[in-house]
Amino acid sequence: MKITVLALSHKIEPWAQQAVDQFIKRFPADWKVTIKEMKPEDRSGGKPTEQVLAKEAERLRAAVPKGALMVALDERGLRLTSKALADQLLAWHDASENLCLLIGSADGLDVNLKSQCHALWRISDLTLPHAMVRALLIETLYRSWSILAGHPYHRE
Repeated sequence: MKITVLALSHKIEPWAQQAVDQFIKRFPADWKVTIKEMKPEDRSGGKPTEQVLAKEAERLRAAVPKGALMVALDERGLRLTSKALADQLLAWHDASENLCLLIGSADGLDVNLKSQCHALWRISDLTLPHAMVRALLIETLYRSWSILAGHPYHRE
């Protein structure tokens, strides 16, 4: 399974990048996780938020790997337990589906782009900085793999 994370953000803090790197290197070869950082649109000049989000959405769509299922991270998305996420990832893995996770900019994601996604997932009910979201997302994906592999990382 290939999992691509498209993140609309500036470079993240070193502590968060270190956490992301540590978890990414733990995945087995058949779970290839990559992150593509994309610069958010320029918000200067009083551009309407909807216009900015629409431009970001165009760039995100163009960057989604061909045939990948799109899942947006959104504050109104589905709340999943670690086990439920692992089960969903297993189903996609077994169906040879590739996944593309979208992390929006400071203003989120374009409403039309979200409507085109296979699913919307919520990382937390809290508002979190991009660096934290990225680190939590990668840890959560690793935790899902560990559940499926029977690895002792996850405990219930």
